[in-house]
Amino acid sequence: MSGPNAAAATKPLPEEQLKKNRLESFLCAQAGAQQLSVEHQQRLSGGAIQENWLLDVSVEGGAYAGRQRWVLRSDAQSVVQGSLSRAQEFAVLSAVHRAGVKVPRPLWLCEDTAVHGRAFFIMQWVSGITAGHRLTNQLGAEGDPQLVADLGANLARIHCILPAQARLAFLGDPQQVSVQTTIDAQRGVLDRLGAHQPVLEWGLRWCESNAPKSAEPCLLHGDFRTGNYLAEAGSLQAVLDWEFTGWGDPRQDIGWFTARCWRFARPDLEAGGIGTLEHFLRGYNEVSPLVIEQDELVFWQVMATLRWAVIALQQAQRHLSGEEPSLELALTGRLIPELEQDLLRLTTGVRR
Repeated sequence: MSGPNAAAATKPLPEEQLKKNRLESFLCAQAGAQQLSVEHQQRLSGGAIQENWLLDVSVEGGAYAGRQRWVLRSDAQSVVQGSLSRAQEFAVLSAVHRAGVKVPRPLWLCEDTAVHGRAFFIMQWVSGITAGHRLTNQLGAEGDPQLVADLGANLARIHCILPAQARLAFLGDPQQVSVQTTIDAQRGVLDRLGAHQPVLEWGLRWCESNAPKSAEPCLLHGDFRTGNYLAEAGSLQAVLDWEFTGWGDPRQDIGWFTARCWRFARPDLEAGGIGTLEHFLRGYNEVSPLVIEQDELVFWQVMATLRWAVIALQQAQRHLSGEEPSLELALTGRLIPELEQDLLRLTTGVRR
């Protein structure tokens, strides 16, 4: 062939089209399909630490024949220290799915960066709302007792996964996890950032002086809160965002979920701004016999508030360093004064 048509035929495809072709080839092979086309892709909101893309897919042949909606989850441009890799998160998601926790069904992992530019995994799309302010904005005096009980039961199912039961060796030695190692890690981050935060230092010292006796380690979600699950019509659809999973004291997850900073429009509803602590623990205790006392809960809420403040500093630094310019990351750093106020309130015994 010669002439202008030959030049057009040999013109290389744009990089975005090549990337789409590689993704389609991967999905087609994994699905055992004859042909597969990604008809539309859209980045989902949220995901300051990871990126989530909704894929509308047409599949011909195989077990997934028809129209499918999948989510591609990959690394963001920069990562937060302590978060799992996508391969590790996929292994965790698979383990909790087998344990009966409500999560999106994990489908396939791809560690070949030539396909998408970064490692990623594919999971089933699940409908629902994640936005904390929307979930907490129109609730009655007691919130949503059924939703908060379902959250309690699903958290307990996570906590029923013990180190000897799961193929999750990459999470490390559970016997090396302690309150003091957590405090040391948070203090280490402050030192590396060169941050001068006297209220946070006070909180860390308070935790050292008031630490309760440790419980037996189990699997923790690590970020179990309103904003990290999907709900629809008062029903829990799926628990999301497993990049901070690890071994630890089950009360750590409960303190994180009930901390004031995650109650959004309903600070009066202690269980994630969604319901009462009583209803949450009722659902939890349908699965697990764990009892948490009020002083223990306050301690783990202090730990949660400290941890979120340190993460907020890290997020702000990602923006300020120029590594990942982002209004969302910058605004996260502006939360620190409010978190400091919560710490002072909790550690001086003031409950309002």
